[in-house]
Amino acid sequence: MRYQWFWGLLLYCFAALAWGRFPENPWILVDTKALRLQVLEGKRVVATFDGIAIGRGGTTYEKRRGDNKTPLGVFRIGWINEKSKYHRFFGLNYPSLPYVKRGWRRGWIDAPTFRSLLRANFEEMVPPQDTPLGGYIGIHGLGRADPRIHRRYNWTRGCIALTNEQIDRLSRWIRVGTVVVIH
Repeated sequence: MRYQWFWGLLLYCFAALAWGRFPENPWILVDTKALRLQVLEGKRVVATFDGIAIGRGGTTYEKRRGDNKTPLGVFRIGWINEKSKYHRFFGLNYPSLPYVKRGWRRGWIDAPTFRSLLRANFEEMVPPQDTPLGGYIGIHGLGRADPRIHRRYNWTRGCIALTNEQIDRLSRWIRVGTVVVIH
């Protein structure tokens, strides 16, 4: 368990070096094996949410539309929908640059899509969400979904799901730009 936290922190540190700075705001660490989401300030844990659900297809570094897998890596909150059918929805800036590059190398996206995804990433905007790499990945509540299913299964199409009560608590730390590390 300690090692998983360590690897998540290490991934975050590498990303912070790539960005040239550490964000001052709280950040999110999602452990897809332990099914746990943590809010950190620096390296201090300020909140823990157990019993999350991820994509029914597991996790991946090679996400494609319709695979029901949760992407791994470093993301940022790109938008917030307070009136989502899932109670609240915190959208990630997926597909991020590593996914765009892999998708291009594998031939999953064409040149215009590649250029528009690159432009969005370099301009720190929300990338197009309707590409062959998928989209609309985020952290959300249950809405009217069955809490019994949530407790027993990974049921999402690639998102990270919490209960409505948990997502309400989490919302106090979430802003557009909040860093999210999924490992």
